Amino acid sequence: MSEQANPKSGVPKSGDAVKVVPDCPHCGKPLPLCICDSVTPIKSKVSLLILQHPQEQDRALGTARLTAMHFKDAVVKIGLSWPSLSKALGRKVDDPSRWAVLYLGSAKVADLDTDAEIVAINRKGEVEPHQRAILSDIEGIVLLDGTWSQAKALWWRNAWMLKCQRVILGPKRPSRYGKLRKEPRRDGLATIEAAGMLLAALEKRPDIEATLSASFEHMLAKYRQAQHAMPELAPKPKPKRDYRRRQRA
Repeated sequence: MSEQANPKSGVPKSGDAVKVVPDCPHCGKPLPLCICDSVTPIKSKVSLLILQHPQEQDRALGTARLTAMHFKDAVVKIGLSWPSLSKALGRKVDDPSRWAVLYLGSAKVADLDTDAEIVAINRKGEVEPHQRAILSDIEGIVLLDGTWSQAKALWWRNAWMLKCQRVILGPKRPSRYGKLRKEPRRDGLATIEAAGMLLAALEKRPDIEATLSASFEHMLAKYRQAQHAMPELAPKPKPKRDYRRRQRA
């Protein structure tokens, strides 16, 4: 696994008696939330590239690095833009069209004439013909890790993604995050859930999704155990914008 990250533990302000919680050097999570010792390696034919927005700083509940730890050739890159898929991946890609980029945007499987959970769409947001042939030819997946707006920024800043096959998901159940981390849409999933769903379907191996789901459940259970005893691990709420002040200005 190749990674480009060096998360730092929070430093307490002067005068505060806040205990600094060290991070795991492998998964980047605070040590009380680390589940590295239980990660089960998965052999996968389909490659995985996770592009993480630099402002995605949810160390406690984020799943990008945990997802990548399961796969030998998974790559995590942090940034806003790369000149090509090859540059982002760190190796030459002869045919980007055989890579799929998961980006929901405004497209919804529920609005399309299909009951499939994974759908390949064209630039107009329409269902591609020959779904089975397209998906069976995919050799790699690109996942955009961040909030809804951060994923949108990654999509628009990397024009090379238009050379890849865009796919969207229509999961039958909502994210396991539940109330811990609200998603703006029901079809929004954690990175580890999306990876499990896609890889399991493309390789016809339900064990991949089962393994990643088990890790995610373990991570969430650890978080729930620690959140009351160590409130400093909880993600900090974003400040609300005062739209009335902006209108008066």
